[in-house]
Amino acid sequence: MKSLHSPVRTGSITAGQGLLLGLAILLGFTTSAATLPTGWQLEQRFTVAAPGLVKLSLPIETLDAARPALEDLRLYDAEGIEVPFLIERAVPTRRIRQIAKSFRVSLNPNQTVITIETGLKQPIDGVTVESPSGNFIKPVQVEGSADGQRWQTVARALPIFRQPNGASQLRLSIPAAAWPWLRLTVDDQRSQPIPIIGAQIEAAAAEQSPGEWLTASITGRHENPGETRLTVNLGAANLNLANVQIESSEPLFARPVTLAVPQVSEDSIREQFVAQGMIYRVAVEGQPASANLSIPLEAQVRSRELVVLIRNQDSPPLPITGVRVERRPVHLIFLAKQGGTHHLLSGNPLCPAPRYDLAMLGSSLKNLTPSQVQLSPLTSNPAYHPPEVLPGLQQEGIELDVSAWKYRKPVKLTRAGAQQIELDLHVLTHAQSDFQDLRLLRNGRQVPYVIERTSINRALTPAVTATNDLKNPKISRWMLKLPQPALPLSRLVFATQSPLFQRDLMLSEEITSERGEKFLVQLGSGTWVQTPGRSSKEFSIAIDQSPRNDTLLLETNNGDNPPINLTDFRVFHPVTRLLLKANPQEELYLYYGNPRVASPRYDLSLVARDLLSADKAAAVLAIEEQLKKSSWGEGRTAGTGGILFWGILALVVVVLLIVISRLLPKPAPPT
Repeated sequence: MKSLHSPVRTGSITAGQGLLLGLAILLGFTTSAATLPTGWQLEQRFTVAAPGLVKLSLPIETLDAARPALEDLRLYDAEGIEVPFLIERAVPTRRIRQIAKSFRVSLNPNQTVITIETGLKQPIDGVTVESPSGNFIKPVQVEGSADGQRWQTVARALPIFRQPNGASQLRLSIPAAAWPWLRLTVDDQRSQPIPIIGAQIEAAAAEQSPGEWLTASITGRHENPGETRLTVNLGAANLNLANVQIESSEPLFARPVTLAVPQVSEDSIREQFVAQGMIYRVAVEGQPASANLSIPLEAQVRSRELVVLIRNQDSPPLPITGVRVERRPVHLIFLAKQGGTHHLLSGNPLCPAPRYDLAMLGSSLKNLTPSQVQLSPLTSNPAYHPPEVLPGLQQEGIELDVSAWKYRKPVKLTRAGAQQIELDLHVLTHAQSDFQDLRLLRNGRQVPYVIERTSINRALTPAVTATNDLKNPKISRWMLKLPQPALPLSRLVFATQSPLFQRDLMLSEEITSERGEKFLVQLGSGTWVQTPGRSSKEFSIAIDQSPRNDTLLLETNNGDNPPINLTDFRVFHPVTRLLLKANPQEELYLYYGNPRVASPRYDLSLVARDLLSADKAAAVLAIEEQLKKSSWGEGRTAGTGGILFWGILALVVVVLLIVISRLLPKPAPPT
């Protein structure tokens, strides 16, 4: 038996009498109920004017309330009889993309001409050229021909470009038409010609998939080094998104963009990349500006949040004025046996998906025109009590002996329900690097949580002191004092006003072994080339491994050049959060600082997606409490055991000397 969730392609035909009869026969096997079932939390009502086939578009409120695959939707008519239905999702037509059948390049004065035999009989709406050049921007004129002799202009001044920061656009979009031949004329008047080594032809879609544009809200913006991170609230979960459009008032720019969604993975939540693209607004001298601000996605986003990462490199962040998304509609199709009020139920986390025999009729319904049916707002099912946040989730686990934990912090809650705790510097310093020792406790019992690892980076400003070596004036050295040792740092950023130089920079820390030996450990390095034409005066060094102490050293060899002046030092660390469900009536504590414990395993990971999409309150960590002193062999900070080690070793040596002196035979008295 086929599932009702098989996708079909959207279109428009008229259903025949045989189809109506078949559906009516199937409806005869439905069961009736005096009232609506009690297991569903939410209800929407709508009116059907007359018996017949009905196709209605599900609003985003319904998609948000239902489970991702819509397994919990149920439909009842005015008499309380369950009505079979079919779910139809718009599926974009798969595009044909192939290498050009033939490809010929001729280099003329001030222009490069590429003649292409497409090899396609269907309409074409795009051609992508291939070039190994790394830095260029050129306008292209596109012409089409049916015989390769007589040419017709298709598009003018379309830009192709590639920039040193990785931004590139080599696809030329043209109006859809059948062209056996295409001719591309690249304008070389303002720059040197570039090699064009190939081309790919893209056929237009046979039919356009329907879409609806929605305005999303930007709920968070974080400026990471060389990157802008936007947190976008889509307004609902479980949306099938086709495109994401970034709106900016910047007149000229080109930036790579990555889209990510929170994803449950290995008992934690991480950001998973789902799409990449390029947004740009560029202009070749003497030509009007061309723009592309959309990133194609074509995926279902199960979370209400979408993460947009804009790579700026050395350019200043873009002014972002808004974000819009295009969603694909989801339709529900059924045969109304009679007119009147119908009830659509949603919000049952446990029910299995229904299995109606209507899926086999999907191909016959693909051209059915959507009906003008208006669903009421979501209301609580009168037969069901209002749902709580994450119903059925146990807020407490087993008891735990915390005598081995060294630190704890009270957690301040503002309201009941889903909570979000951002780990602060004390926890980052004293907890284990993989956070396996974190425990939340209330009344001695564990409170389950899920770890959320984000791409957000927080900036810290270290205290900086220039410590140049007077014996070696060619070396410039800066000492950076951090607020806490052993922080999980990801990047160091600093600035300069020096206009012209090239320096190799190394970031390191001095480690003291348990035997008191001192040595340098390299944490990161980079080569900084600064020229007067660069727009950015900042440089960043990726930190390959987290430091163990609270003091970092940055140094460079100036050679025979004057030293460079560095300012505005900042270090960055990634943000990690705990997600949980809790009530503020009783005290809640976060315990950490136990190197000998394994990671906990909570059943909460089974509903991590629900917790992620829930409306979460921001809980706050209070003042740290030290529960026990660290032993000399357990510290995470290097060198803490050096003095004790040598002290104990000296004591052992003294004791051994005393013992040996007593065991030696006494010298004989003189004769």
